[in-house]
Parts: sequence; C-alpha cells; structure tokens
Amino acid sequence: MNMAWTINNIPSQKDRVAFVTGANSGLGFQTCKALLSKGCTVVMGCRSLEKAKEASKRILLDIETPGDIEALEIDLADLNKVACATDQLAKRFGALDLLINNAGLMAPPKTLSSQGYEIQFAVNHLAHMALTIQLLPLLSKGKGSRVVTVTSGAQYMGNINWNDLHGNTKYDRWKSYSQSKLANVMFALELEDRLRKSNSKVKSLAAHPGLAKTNLQATSVNSSNAWQEEIAYKLMTPMFQSALMGALPQLFAATDLKVKGGQHYGPRFNFRGSPRLCRVASAALDPLGRERLWAVSEKMISQSIID
Repeated sequence: MNMAWTINNIPSQKDRVAFVTGANSGLGFQTCKALLSKGCTVVMGCRSLEKAKEASKRILLDIETPGDIEALEIDLADLNKVACATDQLAKRFGALDLLINNAGLMAPPKTLSSQGYEIQFAVNHLAHMALTIQLLPLLSKGKGSRVVTVTSGAQYMGNINWNDLHGNTKYDRWKSYSQSKLANVMFALELEDRLRKSNSKVKSLAAHPGLAKTNLQATSVNSSNAWQEEIAYKLMTPMFQSALMGALPQLFAATDLKVKGGQHYGPRFNFRGSPRLCRVASAALDPLGRERLWAVSEKMISQSIID
C-alpha cells in the first residue's frame, strides 16, 4: 500500500451513490467533499437540514466539476426517525453503493435517546446498525457496495458492560464512549460474517481516524464543562492531524479497489498518518461476543421502531 495515499488516489466515483451520516462537519464533511470531487452522488445525512444545506454550499465552492449533492434530515437519537430517513432514501434512489456510518457523539453528560437508551450507545452504535440493516436491500442493488463503519482508537480501551449497557447503575461518559466505539467495530465484523454467509456482494469494513481535530473535542468539553480536558486538548494540539487526514482511512475503506470485507483501516502510526490496514480491538475478535451484541442490539431496535 502506498503510504502517501491521498484523496488524489480515489478512483472515479461517477454513477455511484453514497450516503454519509454526520456530514455537515469534521470527518463527514471532508468525506462528502472528497467523494463529490470524484463524481459521486452524495447524500449528506444530518440532524439539521439547514446545516446540511449550508455545508453543501461550502463544498460546492471548492469543486469545479462535482457530482450531485443532496441533503437528508436524519436524527440518529431517534430510531423511528432513522426508519423515516431510510424510507426517503429508498423512494429517491433505486440503489446505494456506499454507506458511511460516520456520525458520532463523544463523552457527553448522561443523556437518553428518544427510546430511553444511553445516548452514545444509541447514536454511535444502535442507530447505525438499524440504518445499515434497513438499507441493505438498496445496497444489494449497488455495484461493489460497501458499508464503512467509523470507530475510534477508544475501541482498544472498550469493554461491553453486559450488565449495565446504558449506564443506569453507574455512568462514566468515557467508558460509555469506548463501549460504543468497540460496538462499532464488533458490528462491522459481525455484519461482514453475515453478508458472507448469505452470499451477499456487499462488503462491511471499519475505519478509525486516529487523533483528528474535529468539533467532537469542543462539544465534549462544552457539554460537560470539563476544563481539565480543555487544557489536555490544548497540550495535545501538536499531535492532532486535520479532519481531512482523519477522513482518509474511511475514504480508503470506501473506495480503494484492493480492500476486502472485514478489514479495518486507520492512520499509519495509529494516531496520525496516511491510511493503512490495522488491528481491531481484541475484544472484537470474539465471535460469541459479536453474536451476543448483535442479538441484544437487534432486540432493542425491533422493540423501538413503530410500524
């Protein structure tokens, strides 16, 4: 693999359709911009339609001959609204080639989703699992379709707290964040196993951005009034890479012609650098744990969505 891989290496995405969550800022914004510059039809999934439209205007200012860009409102904190968004996508497009599960929350105070689940587990994991499952019929009609689920280096510190998934007994916002990021990669691997068993041509991959400077850090600090973390982030500034560099692993997973289902990409030095194949958290390698998480998550999703 070329260690200097950049967006210039992305092959043409003409006639392909991509849906990206969390698309109006950070990694999602850079991912949409890169795909659009290669001729892709990009659907920007955002909680605020207004912010999505503003972001699309900023993207179009920098691209001379872009693909098509559209905005779709999706609230990942409400599984019923996720279902509404997938219905809209199905009505608008006959097929989907790329799904990039990019949106995420990081270490907020204890908050519950519309269905009463801990917000990080709900948004980072459950909503993206529901979204993916609901979009599989569209993805199966695409060409060389891929699902890329964005995780984090926090997966390596993660642990699935089976007895208290939603932090009802004791809530630690960073442990809950790490749990959700471990769940992301466990879901990506379990999805790949199930796709292979069903002879699907859709591929499932995972990617993490390393230490990338996005709005997640500031949002986490502001929501929790965590001045100690603000100081730590300032001290760590030289270690952070840009949102564009942080988006490269997920762009590589989504577009490189040589990738294989079940692979996981991150920065060369794990926290910064060009994309490379990297290991997943050891906890994600346990097939029984992945099956258990799938079953538990599937039950939560099915109990929550109103037909």
